[in-house]
Amino acid sequence: MLRRRIKSLIGLDIGSKTIKAVELTREGHGFVMTGYGQTEFASEEQRPDAILEVLRENSFHTKRVVTSVYGKSVIVRYLSMTRMPEEDLRNAIRYEADKYIPFDVEDVVMDSQALPDDQFHEASENEMRVLLVAVKKALIEDHVSLLHGLGLQPTIIDVDSFAVGNAFELSRGGSFYEEDSDRAIALLDIGANKTNINIFCGGTSYFTREIYLAGDDFTHAIGKRLGLDVDSAEHRKREPGEHPEEVMEAVMPSFDDLANEILLSFDYFENQFDREVEEVYLSGGGARMTGIDDALERTLSRPTHRWDPTEGIEVHEGTVDSEIVQYNAGQLAVAIGLASRVQEL
Repeated sequence: MLRRRIKSLIGLDIGSKTIKAVELTREGHGFVMTGYGQTEFASEEQRPDAILEVLRENSFHTKRVVTSVYGKSVIVRYLSMTRMPEEDLRNAIRYEADKYIPFDVEDVVMDSQALPDDQFHEASENEMRVLLVAVKKALIEDHVSLLHGLGLQPTIIDVDSFAVGNAFELSRGGSFYEEDSDRAIALLDIGANKTNINIFCGGTSYFTREIYLAGDDFTHAIGKRLGLDVDSAEHRKREPGEHPEEVMEAVMPSFDDLANEILLSFDYFENQFDREVEEVYLSGGGARMTGIDDALERTLSRPTHRWDPTEGIEVHEGTVDSEIVQYNAGQLAVAIGLASRVQEL
């Protein structure tokens, strides 16, 4: 008998402070988490060793990985272009790209995708919406070199904010969007040094942005206000004990700055599409801070929820500790979204 080929993929989230790896294996129409690990590191020089530590100390079944890029070397643009066949788009976009990206087109890797027609984008029959992503070649080459040097097989390089969107769709299913395709929702992934915003309508991304205010800013504010070192401030942020109000008071200036930037992003989207952002969904390590969901709900004047990226994913108990996964679930949106690309294999 022929042995059935098992399809597995590791989503490797290489953060600024934490490495998170999730292996998803396709079984029938669903996914099983067959591998998981994460660890923190103190400096960029320690990053390769931290990745190796995660891979060696946990059970993974494949060396194929999907990772992602972020930062100022990554440009995402939503364009209106003359309607054309998909096969012509990649050639056409190279001639248009220098209008939209601040880098020489020879220095970047570009990808583009025609977005589905919808009722929110007023365009003529000869126009279409196009998503353009451009990443500096040096950043891609560094990623690929790092992975190859660790004996891994890079399969896809994604963008953080889109990975979060894929994880949300995997968690909630397409029916979430079908129930009310007019509703706009915002995904906020608050990491250590940045917050990703991705605004969706009907399962299609309309707006993405990175804000360089996040969990580390909260930690430093707590340390300064309460006279704590960085490690103690980080612990107090996650576990405020009997006086959570002290923590919220300490982070309020940084929190207000972040909330104002989020509101500016919402205003831009709403003015562009005449559509209100109705709900906010939180993920990321920075979103674990006690009270941040309630504070954002008050400030943004919109229902705000934490969500579980592992929802609906079976955990293989022989290789993965489900209790640890559940404890860290909110931080795993990027890694799970990356690993969900296994359905494309």
